Amino acid sequence: MTPVQSEKVRSALIKFVNWLKLFGETSFDHQSFYAGPIGGKAKELYYRSPLIGILAVSPMVFFEAFLPSARQLFWKKMRLPIADAHYAMGFALLYRETGNEAYYQRAIEYLNVLIKTRSPKYPNHCWGYPFDWVTRKGTIDKDTPLITTTPYVYEAFESVYSIDKKDYWLEIMRSIAEHAMNDIGEFQISSDMASSGYFPGDKTGGVINSSAYRAFLLAQASIQFNEEKYWKRGERYLNFVLHAQQSNGSWNYAADVARDFIDHFHTCFVLKALAKIEKATFHQGCHTAIEKGIKFYLEELFDKKGLPKPFSKAPRLTIYRNELYDYAECINIGILLRGRFQELDRKTNEVIEDLLERWQKKDGSFRSRKLIFGWDNIPMHRWGQSQIFRSLCLFLSSKVSMNN
Repeated sequence: MTPVQSEKVRSALIKFVNWLKLFGETSFDHQSFYAGPIGGKAKELYYRSPLIGILAVSPMVFFEAFLPSARQLFWKKMRLPIADAHYAMGFALLYRETGNEAYYQRAIEYLNVLIKTRSPKYPNHCWGYPFDWVTRKGTIDKDTPLITTTPYVYEAFESVYSIDKKDYWLEIMRSIAEHAMNDIGEFQISSDMASSGYFPGDKTGGVINSSAYRAFLLAQASIQFNEEKYWKRGERYLNFVLHAQQSNGSWNYAADVARDFIDHFHTCFVLKALAKIEKATFHQGCHTAIEKGIKFYLEELFDKKGLPKPFSKAPRLTIYRNELYDYAECINIGILLRGRFQELDRKTNEVIEDLLERWQKKDGSFRSRKLIFGWDNIPMHRWGQSQIFRSLCLFLSSKVSMNN
């Protein structure tokens, strides 16, 4: 990073931290339109009978595109564990960068909340969403642990444990690893390959990023606890991810026809997991997959202005042009692979410049989406605010030049 860019990011983070303190820890969400009974039933109908369902969901689609503040008509503000985990990681990074004790204490506060908000029906520590999530494959009940959420919480505890070395955090990390090892099913493909379930009781599997997340968590736990059993299991999911990569370097969202879209942040999720596994294990398969994946990513998931675009090819009508979540994940993968791909380094710098110039509001929060007409300015902790905060903290602490 250049000194000027570093100071811009530092200033943006100070503004954001001040905003967060005033705004509080609950917010509306990307799923607010569908988290309540009205939106949930409409979404269920859409998946069951698409032609009729279009009529049912059209009011929510209209509001999302033209009146985002209408979220408050459909569901309440929520506090989400995945956001708390990102904030904990961000504040831990800020503490390491500045030595400011207040940032360490903020990270601890988030961890304490996460302990209280774990999924209550499971013996091991795990986390999900505080609402019923209607999906194409059925409704996932509130507090069902998700393998796309729990690894971030593991990282949050790990980030604080690396600072204070408290055994209590380590015990929770062990519990999380046992959950990832034992509580979620798998779908065997061959003797050394399996697709991970998305949650306990998942009957279908096949989602690429869920296997990538699980592989990463188990790889990390294998090193942390010096136990081969975690990696032996995790490598099965990694093999599935590597096998699922297409010849052009991309990954579909899932290994089925119904969910074969390719989008920005899910692609980053997979690349991010591979980058972390490669760093931890020196796995050659990760190295090769990243080389191919980044080539596709740079060619197909940025628009003509060089900014993150939501899909390589939109699977349906898209009511927005750019997404804050995509910016956050672009920065994350840019930092994880810094110095390795010159074009990725350049784009990461450009994305940060655009983020600071157009996306941060005067109050310190960030816009959520660039719509076809105007902006969605509703701050949503899970849908971009926490992720962009953590990614900028990571960028600031990276200490590596990313000049154009």
